[in-house]
Amino acid sequence: MESALKNKLSKELGLIDVFGLSTGAMISAGFFLLPGLASAHTGSSIFLSYFLAAFLIMPAMFSIAELSTAIPRAGGAYFLLDRSLGPMMGTVGGMGTYLALTLKTAFALVGIGAYTTAFFDMPIKTVAIVLTAVFMVINILGAKKTSGLQLFLVLFLVASLILFLVEGFREILHIDTHTLVSEQLSPFATNGLTGIFSTAGFVFVSYLGLTQVASVAEEIKNPERNIPLGMILSLVVTTIIYTGGVFIMVSVLPAQDFIRDLTPVFTASQVVFKWMPAKLGGLMIVGAAIAAFASTGNGGLMAASRYPMAMGRDRVLPFALSQVGRFKTPVYSIILTSCLMVLFILLLSEENIAKMASSFQLIIFIMLNFSVIVMRNSRIETYDPGYHSPLYPWMQIFGMISSFLLIVYMGWVPILFSVAVVIFAMLWYKYYAKKSVRREGAIFHWFALLGKKQHAGLETELLGILKEKGLRDGDPFDEMVVQAKITQLGDSSVGLKKLVGSIAHDICHDIGTVDAKVLTKKLLKSSIVDPILIAPHVTILHGNLESLVRPALHVITSLTGIEKNADKEEANGNDYIRVLFILVCPGKNPKLKFRLLSRLMDIVDRYNFIEKICSLTNEREIKEYLLHYERYVTLELRHNTPTEIFINQMMKDTRFPKDVLVAMVQRGSEIIIPRGDTMLMEGDIITIIGEPKGIKTIFEAYIHTT
Repeated sequence: MESALKNKLSKELGLIDVFGLSTGAMISAGFFLLPGLASAHTGSSIFLSYFLAAFLIMPAMFSIAELSTAIPRAGGAYFLLDRSLGPMMGTVGGMGTYLALTLKTAFALVGIGAYTTAFFDMPIKTVAIVLTAVFMVINILGAKKTSGLQLFLVLFLVASLILFLVEGFREILHIDTHTLVSEQLSPFATNGLTGIFSTAGFVFVSYLGLTQVASVAEEIKNPERNIPLGMILSLVVTTIIYTGGVFIMVSVLPAQDFIRDLTPVFTASQVVFKWMPAKLGGLMIVGAAIAAFASTGNGGLMAASRYPMAMGRDRVLPFALSQVGRFKTPVYSIILTSCLMVLFILLLSEENIAKMASSFQLIIFIMLNFSVIVMRNSRIETYDPGYHSPLYPWMQIFGMISSFLLIVYMGWVPILFSVAVVIFAMLWYKYYAKKSVRREGAIFHWFALLGKKQHAGLETELLGILKEKGLRDGDPFDEMVVQAKITQLGDSSVGLKKLVGSIAHDICHDIGTVDAKVLTKKLLKSSIVDPILIAPHVTILHGNLESLVRPALHVITSLTGIEKNADKEEANGNDYIRVLFILVCPGKNPKLKFRLLSRLMDIVDRYNFIEKICSLTNEREIKEYLLHYERYVTLELRHNTPTEIFINQMMKDTRFPKDVLVAMVQRGSEIIIPRGDTMLMEGDIITIIGEPKGIKTIFEAYIHTT
């Protein structure tokens, strides 16, 4: 546990960081270098290939968004494939995606040299290697510093390209329609629909940055909102820039020159920027290109380095690669990735890099789309994504078929490269990693429905991830605590089975249905997630009831300890129980139960939890202890204090901030759940729950007064 915490990454990235990372990783070589090369395969219809590629990446985007919100962990495709299809496929996906991403990042840095030569006489590869070293240092210093640079580069890039689009379309409006169609856009679709489709596969690499978000999911705040929203916004903006920008290029540049041009945006800028000196317009585009390549290099290094880290955690690669330094970044993994980038810069050419990266990434997309189908059909209760892919499973099926067709159209060289990587990864797993791996993927849970084995550790790992993600907006944890029943046994001695049976009888009596013996059996039955619910002297029992409308919680504390004379004894160890939670949830929402369990586990992890909760003297104090500290406040109503304004008022007449609620009233030894006609009296202790902002307002008004 200590090692896991030590190597945990900080959650520093917000929505704007996700957008910046994804957008910056996409708008680079695909826009500034590839259009001319790609037009050789389809003519002026190249802009349609870019639009088609954006459309075809959508299934993978939706699948990655779902998987990443359920399992926000470093390692991207590796971690997602490992936990869904098993460690062998995870190794294949991890190594392949890592190499493809590293190749693409190295290519981006080489691209800087191609544009700097427009104004400066500098060796291309020397510039790329120096920048690799610079970005390596920045990445080591921290994700927030990396994303800060990324955001600056992306904002400058997008602003420059918007200006290019505006001026470009203004120029097109001055071109005669006949001239535009018969000269600039001719020849159109030189190889028909086949050419448009195959070229979409060639330029597919342009959109691969969209998926880099998954590799840094562990470092994203509120991943259930920020991952899908950031990816969707990024794809929309990038598609507009790619499709519109390439259309401008084919409309203003001669076709024969465009095909051979490695700096087509710079060349087009000399035509469209007529209101400023040509050199100044070109300088701005060169600056935008350098910003694009730099943002791809910076973000690509950040994303790629998380793959060896995640694989090192799982012992698929040497464990040293998982270690984080003083700035909470994977130092050794960043250094390894930087060294590989330098090697690729020195040895490889641009066009082959694009094809190889695209072809292998398409294989990964097929696997990721299949992974969503596996995860949903595995029926793992702790698989609880905050975002669900639309049009399931047809979206995933379409994504798998279209990716396969794109690979076929790309030719033999990239296919053979992909096959070689797959074979190498499988051999690595067999002879190196397999001896250290003791887990299987979610696909074995699917097999379990057919009588095959499943891996219990996956469910407990997902529950641990739920614990880190916390409650979802709208989860009724606070309301459940307020309504909870509290039993303080004191020195009384009682057996676990008898106690659970008594509580089950009370729950069933309140509902009016269900046999208490059936509920008792459910609560005492060992489940696959029990190991992660174990803590010394603490036990959490849980179950579902179809007839239940809202979650029910019963909390029992004991000074002497509850005897474990029940089926749960073996699962919960040999120690006696001092704190017992019994949670029963509606059967129609099984995911809710695990989110509530994860919050209870959070509370149990508090410092000195057992001694604190067992020392509390009444029901109100216990409930307040279980509530979020920043989300509740207690007021005692006394004359000659600010709270006297509430004395002898009905609840419906009180004035509190809109985002808070009076949850309970303690009057002597009685606990009252207030209604609108409840009259408040002197001496009442009222507990108020709500949003931190509203709670702070009440605290300052009625407690922290001067």
